[in-house]
Amino acid sequence: MAAASQMFSIPVPGSVDVPGEGRPRRSYLCPEQLLDSYTSVQGHKVTTLYENFLEGVHRAKGADFLGHRPVVDGVPQPYSWQTYPKVQERVKDFGSGLIHLGLKKNDTYGIFSINRAEWTMSELAGYFFTLVSVPLYDTLGVQAIEYIVNQTEMSTIIASPDKAAIILNMKASLPSIKNLIIMGTPEEAQVVEGKEMGVNVFSWTDIERNGRENPAEVVPPTPEDTATICYTSGTTGTPKGAVLSHRNFAAVLGSFHLLYKHDKFFIPNNQDIHISYLPLAHVFERLCQAVMISGAARIGYYQGDTLKLLDDVAVLRPTIFVSVPRLFNRIYDKVTAGVAAKGGIAAFLFNKAFAAKKANLKKGQLAHPLWDRLVFGAIRARLGGRVKHIVSGSAPISPDVIDFLRICFSANVYEGYGQTEQAAGLSVGYRGDLTPGQVGPPQLCTEVKLRDLPDMKYTSQDKPYPRGEIMLRGNSVFSGYYKNQKATDETLESDGWAHTGDVGAWDDKGRLVVIDRVKNIFKLAQGEYIAPEKIEAILSKHYLVAQTFVYGDSLKSTLVGVIVPDAETLKDWANENGLGSKTFEELCKEKKVKETLLKELTQFGRESDLKGFEILKDIHVTSELFSIENDLLTPTFKLKRHTAQQVYQAEIDAMYANLN
Repeated sequence: MAAASQMFSIPVPGSVDVPGEGRPRRSYLCPEQLLDSYTSVQGHKVTTLYENFLEGVHRAKGADFLGHRPVVDGVPQPYSWQTYPKVQERVKDFGSGLIHLGLKKNDTYGIFSINRAEWTMSELAGYFFTLVSVPLYDTLGVQAIEYIVNQTEMSTIIASPDKAAIILNMKASLPSIKNLIIMGTPEEAQVVEGKEMGVNVFSWTDIERNGRENPAEVVPPTPEDTATICYTSGTTGTPKGAVLSHRNFAAVLGSFHLLYKHDKFFIPNNQDIHISYLPLAHVFERLCQAVMISGAARIGYYQGDTLKLLDDVAVLRPTIFVSVPRLFNRIYDKVTAGVAAKGGIAAFLFNKAFAAKKANLKKGQLAHPLWDRLVFGAIRARLGGRVKHIVSGSAPISPDVIDFLRICFSANVYEGYGQTEQAAGLSVGYRGDLTPGQVGPPQLCTEVKLRDLPDMKYTSQDKPYPRGEIMLRGNSVFSGYYKNQKATDETLESDGWAHTGDVGAWDDKGRLVVIDRVKNIFKLAQGEYIAPEKIEAILSKHYLVAQTFVYGDSLKSTLVGVIVPDAETLKDWANENGLGSKTFEELCKEKKVKETLLKELTQFGRESDLKGFEILKDIHVTSELFSIENDLLTPTFKLKRHTAQQVYQAEIDAMYANLN
């Protein structure tokens, strides 16, 4: 770790003060230049995702790469693996098959499936021939799929069988689609249906075999070539396609590799295992896979059901676990609720062990020879028992939960921050820096400045810490939105600076702290600004709560909310309060449940230092979880605030009427 006096970021050499914004800053590890690549073990520059894959193959020395769990008679089996050399052979063959379908350099093609080996291989095949992958995902709705397919004019979609059915049903509105490649064996009916619509339906292995029998010459990409057009899930409006080049990804990989050389991050090796379940349609998981590939790690896929994720984890026993705060919050809630329920000597031991290890965090110590074995072993087993590195991204995570993960799993925990538009690479916390609540200095491929938001009372002159909208520039920043100059101009400025829409602050060591979202902040009638995500993050830590949606009307002076209780802990509460015979759905309609939750959350909010105007004055209790399937969460598990307001508008109106 840097010395106590060491700043993690410093002003860019030669930069000058500009009214209305702070000076741009870079990591202290790389102040003079911004990285755009890394050096392979053989000594050459890795500048594209194609070269990154070849580096992984070289480092793997024949080791396993992609794993899945075959299901026999409905029972999932142990993981079955393909090696790096085998995958290299298969993706070249499959890519050749795509070329024989008529795809040419820089053509787009769609990938439409949950995470599985064929998803990754389909993308890698594109790198061999400089094709441009465009992920599709149905959680945006069929209108968005229609918009993306037609805007990119793709001729070919690679899909899992269930997603292929969606494409065939939509074919009338997708005139450019000529080829549908199904991961697995197509049903005869699908082949016939496709033929009637003018669509050639193939199996993935058909294309692979055709390419193997008729190999095409590889067409490697340059750093400037487009690697993917990744459509942002967003929370409102038409999706926007972020155009990301090979350089954008290679720059972030370069940052991680140099951080590894300084012992500030990790690069895996061929003994490490990553479980892939965060959507590959989103850039966060694709960057994670690129990092895993660069070090020749193994990637095991979940079965496709998040409810069975921990079962897959128990079998795979990953050494690296990447997730989003929502899952980490659930683990935190389950453990703390379980400790409270046990009470007695078990709770005493846990609290004593937790306090001892928390004190050790201040000394930079993660492990404890006694408590790790005696108290925390069962908790570590929840993630397979071998996790060394935990990475959290996609949304801010509570400092309490970060400390909890470090204490219970004795693992290095890194909080990263980034967006689709920077290939998920804006900043990351450094190994050995156990200060919670910050997301580290800028990645070594970017520079960051804070621009004043005077209407929201955030300025670069604020004391003790400068605040403002997070702006960045560098080699990871995208070139714009596909065929959308208006949106590009709103995000990218002529001198290369990009808006994030997030509000940040520099702490006393030059690390970035994400404090708010520009668009999600609203003002109550008395003039107070509200950051609902902050309040939701706090309330969701209560043991009775699974999810929250906080809403405030600008014409009102109070907040209301929608609460989804935690089914397990609510049932325990019900048993203790004479309501044990009722179902979860019935409990959520009980007046006593609502009254208890409102009272508990009011007290919990005050204990968590929420201000009076940040306390919910009324709540609606529902048994339906916010999910991707019911369109209340984005594929990265962020709340679709606008959609939630529409869904619960009647309940919101009733709550405000009740408060009048």
